[in-house]
Amino acid sequence: MVLKRISEWRKLPVALSELCIDTTLRCGQSFRWQKINDEWVCTLHGRILSLKQDATHLHYRVTWPEQSLKGTHKLTSKTEDDTQALLHHYFSLNLDLASLYEQWSSVDPNFRKKAPTFTGVRMLNQDAWEALIAFICSSNNNITRISQMVHKLCKHYGPLIAHIDGVPFYDFPNPDDLTGKGVESNLRELGFGYRAKYIAETARIVAQEKPRDWLETLRNPDNPGFGSQLAPEARHSTYKEAHEELLALKGVGPKVADCVCLMGLGWGESVPVDTHVWQIAQRDYKFGKKAKTFNKAMYDAVGDHFRDLWGSYAGWAHSVLFTADLKAFSDRSLVKEETHGVTIKEELIETNGIVSPKKRKIVETTTVTVKPELGAEELKIPTEGEAKRRRTRSRGRA
Repeated sequence: MVLKRISEWRKLPVALSELCIDTTLRCGQSFRWQKINDEWVCTLHGRILSLKQDATHLHYRVTWPEQSLKGTHKLTSKTEDDTQALLHHYFSLNLDLASLYEQWSSVDPNFRKKAPTFTGVRMLNQDAWEALIAFICSSNNNITRISQMVHKLCKHYGPLIAHIDGVPFYDFPNPDDLTGKGVESNLRELGFGYRAKYIAETARIVAQEKPRDWLETLRNPDNPGFGSQLAPEARHSTYKEAHEELLALKGVGPKVADCVCLMGLGWGESVPVDTHVWQIAQRDYKFGKKAKTFNKAMYDAVGDHFRDLWGSYAGWAHSVLFTADLKAFSDRSLVKEETHGVTIKEELIETNGIVSPKKRKIVETTTVTVKPELGAEELKIPTEGEAKRRRTRSRGRA
């Protein structure tokens, strides 16, 4: 039976405590989902997915490629709709999130305090190639600009899937699409800056120098990619090996490598650490001393600390706390307490990349409102080279 190009709405029984798409899809994991009216829309695996949610079900609708469109990649016609399986895989619905929250809460008072208002935050099981390129775009960037860049990549280099209400939707380009002499210069014209070189070079390496299943060999063998063939056991990597392999690519530092491991390769223990997470570690876990630089040893120590605390899905727990501190979700985290005539207001002062609290007293008030740190959506730890360049420029200006 040939599939209808646009399916009817269907539904999966999923409680909001197990999956909240309004949080999960906008907390900096994937950068291609768009909120259109009350629906979340994205192209995935050769189709357009539209999602919405109520208290008990995830509702989904599929738009398949238009056969008459020109200039698209070669797309085989499907005779079986595997979208339900895709959703189970993409949102890792085989994992009992409530049990994981209970486990993390039992060992971590800070998680136990913040988790009730941030239930249903799941790690997305994304395509490894897309995650790699998207997080290369994340360098010195914020969620809005990363999303714009990823959208441009799809529009200029990806296959056109279909139109919805006259709006074209493109899938993510593959490595071959981003090779060629004109890619880097075109990406620079599109506003990618220095990332253009990293993207073009990474695409060339993956397309021309690595085996076709190279990224799959870096994947957690317990969490294979959707529709992909699992690499032979002899070629399986460990999390640490996958991380080291990714570091060899242009534009990939420790944080980007961990983002790819966690969100593209299924390594749940991976903990991406940027200045935002470093501030959480210092503020909420009294980890380490204040420092002007953040080196690899400190990076590894923070990740190991959280892995020891939270276990094999430490990256999932980290994502909950990271989301709780995002400015976009600050309205969920207000806590009011009664005082006796004095309000102590905590302000955050940033000096040399280190955030520290400064308190000031306000007399004749009865309520204190304490907000968690409202950091940027995406903060980046400067590398040693970047720190040296900044110091050099600073001396030059002086």
